[in-house]
Amino acid sequence: MRPKERRDGGQRDLFRARLDQIVDMGHPLAKLGKTIDWGFLEQRFGAVYPDVPGRPPLPTRLMAGLAILKHMHDLSDEALCDRWLENPYFQLFCGEEFFAHQLPFDRSSLTRWRQRMGEEKLAALVQESLSVATRTGAASPKDFAKVIVDTTVQEKAVAFPTDARLMHRARERLVRLAKKHGVALRQSYERIGKHALIAHQRYAHAKQFKRAGKVLRKIRTYLGRVERDVARRIKDNEALRDVFRRPLYLAERVREQRQKSRGRKVYSLHAPEVECIGKGKAHRPYEFGVKVSVATTLHRSKGGQFVAHVQALPGNPYDGHTLAQVIPDMEKQIGVSFSRIVADRGYRGHNAPAEHKFSVFIAGQKRRVTEAIKRELRRRSAVEPVIGHLKSDHRMGRNFLAHAQGDAINAILAAAGYNFRRLLAWLALLCAVILAAPVRPSSSQNRPAAA
Repeated sequence: MRPKERRDGGQRDLFRARLDQIVDMGHPLAKLGKTIDWGFLEQRFGAVYPDVPGRPPLPTRLMAGLAILKHMHDLSDEALCDRWLENPYFQLFCGEEFFAHQLPFDRSSLTRWRQRMGEEKLAALVQESLSVATRTGAASPKDFAKVIVDTTVQEKAVAFPTDARLMHRARERLVRLAKKHGVALRQSYERIGKHALIAHQRYAHAKQFKRAGKVLRKIRTYLGRVERDVARRIKDNEALRDVFRRPLYLAERVREQRQKSRGRKVYSLHAPEVECIGKGKAHRPYEFGVKVSVATTLHRSKGGQFVAHVQALPGNPYDGHTLAQVIPDMEKQIGVSFSRIVADRGYRGHNAPAEHKFSVFIAGQKRRVTEAIKRELRRRSAVEPVIGHLKSDHRMGRNFLAHAQGDAINAILAAAGYNFRRLLAWLALLCAVILAAPVRPSSSQNRPAAA
């Protein structure tokens, strides 16, 4: 069943005041709520729900508004619920007519809504943010014909991986799961395993690496014994084999991997999709997460520099080999044919589509570079502060959403939150300019009085 969308019918209540009578309708958030085309979002998101009998889902404006507010103000799901309940502007933005004293949704509703929408549908929020920018004059359509493309790492909420801690956690997970399902193990190694982990950490801190290596082999042995014990005890039970299949697979990968082994490694047991990415930073040689492509406008628009496109790129591909996927997706999302794409030297040897092969310019390029293009290449670094704001202010710095789908969703919502935050500042500036404009006297006041 499709959501029962809210429509403002101008209804009045004898005992409750309407929100538009309580708040300042000139507030930027109230103006932004009026500017967004909620019908477009209802059409895009409503296509996910089947037309079958059942309880209707929560209204699209409520859930989409909550997703925008969450990433616009860098709030967790719990903090968003608290802020929504006490902030009338948040409730007005989400389509409420009267002030609500209780939440009309549950915190877990946010998680289920994000998972149901997915990456493809949530991209409509970025599209609508750019559409609002053009409607309010914060940007013009020609601003999006020239873009800067760069990649960054969206880190996952995982601890820094070490072999000892990973194997210790893998053994703990197997023992905990065995207790839960009544599988009696010969030995759990809970006490001596914990002491071995502490000893390894102390030896490594003291740079006594031979002793640390000896203890590490002992931890690896404990994990192997628990693996084999579990495998023996569940071999005749098909249901238990299904339960233990993934934990045993991850434990085997953790136990077998070495520092110099090739191929994909496991860096986190609760998020095995995490990749180790080195971007050449002196202060952070390795980052654990997923690579994300970010595209911004080349020149600053009136309302700021907007994010035109963002996309998670699992598998840690070479930057230059991402353009074949990123450019068509950008054109489909924005609806503009690009005349100039500026990138850094990491995109050398790119695989851009044939029609855009000569539209891509790399920093430091000498051929086909005119004076105008040289000036545009000097603007390439303008994408860096945008990435910094996405990470520090809009929840891209540490992703708490689960699985590879969560990586893609968090990147898109961070870009939408960034764009809507720019629009809030633009609407506040317009309001300040209007209020500061001098009031011109009417022509009747300037007319001399009759004798």
